[in-house]
Amino acid sequence: MIVVLKPYLKPEEIKKVIERIESFGLRAHISEGKERTIVGAIGDERLLADQSLESFPGVEKVLPILKPYKLVSREFQQHNTIIEIGGLEIGGKKIHVMAGPCSVESRDQVLESALPAKQAGATFLRGGAFKPRTSPYSFQGLGEEGLDYLAHARKVTGMPIITEVLDPRDLDLVARYSDVLQVGARNMQNFKLLTEVGKLGKPVMLKRGLSATIQEFLLSAEYIAAEGNRKIILCERGIRTYETETRNTLDLSAVPVLKQLSHLPVFIDPSHGTGRWDLVAPMALAAVAAGADGLLIEVHSNPEVALSDGPQSLKPKKFAAMMEDLKRVAAAVGREI
Repeated sequence: MIVVLKPYLKPEEIKKVIERIESFGLRAHISEGKERTIVGAIGDERLLADQSLESFPGVEKVLPILKPYKLVSREFQQHNTIIEIGGLEIGGKKIHVMAGPCSVESRDQVLESALPAKQAGATFLRGGAFKPRTSPYSFQGLGEEGLDYLAHARKVTGMPIITEVLDPRDLDLVARYSDVLQVGARNMQNFKLLTEVGKLGKPVMLKRGLSATIQEFLLSAEYIAAEGNRKIILCERGIRTYETETRNTLDLSAVPVLKQLSHLPVFIDPSHGTGRWDLVAPMALAAVAAGADGLLIEVHSNPEVALSDGPQSLKPKKFAAMMEDLKRVAAAVGREI
């Protein structure tokens, strides 16, 4: 439920309301808006029994949250969440582009993608050091060596890095190197990993699962938020359907739907969403027009010999051309790249 507090309450008065909520065995989560401070009382509301919070000093009214996901819902927080990462704001007017190779292969290979991507306007460097692969015989990533290459590229370019974590046992290691943790589609319902990521409090990008509904997607985000971490970026990366012309079916309608249901920033990954480099730019343009807060784009200087996902990677020149087109679309919808 949402506990709406009266305006101009002192910190000690807010603390008493929180203590009252917690005394019922519920967890209290504060959201401070421009006009009102609200507290989400999360847990089994049956614990309240016949008790009423509306009569408690400092409480203006109590409203139910009807969605099964509570903290990430638009009901709980009306204003958009803005996530600050290295001086950059995710979820505001600026659309951020995270670009780089699918897999980190070598120190030089990362820089060959990172440097031209930065020059073209990318603001974050993406790259996989740990790779979840369908086949156990495919390249699985370089592990910590790959993380070190990403850190070196960050030092050279100044771009914060985002990389995937697969296993709770690797979380501390990946968190030491990465500015944003990525939870991939195959791990969207790895609830142990989501819980540990939530405890860490580091910005996280959560990708939609291969066959997940919007509600299932948001409930996975709720696992992270319930542990105290609301610095969550939602990423649509295509879902599995009967269509075979593309790798996945990129659900662009998820952007406005997620924006209606949740206050969290929404990104689109057209690289995994289509699996074809020639479709990445058109889908990226459409994503910006649909209201996406950012894009995740795979860039490789020589995709023909890439160790993973070469067919969906843009060469630096193609990426730069796409960025110029994105600027015009962003301006048309009141945003900027």
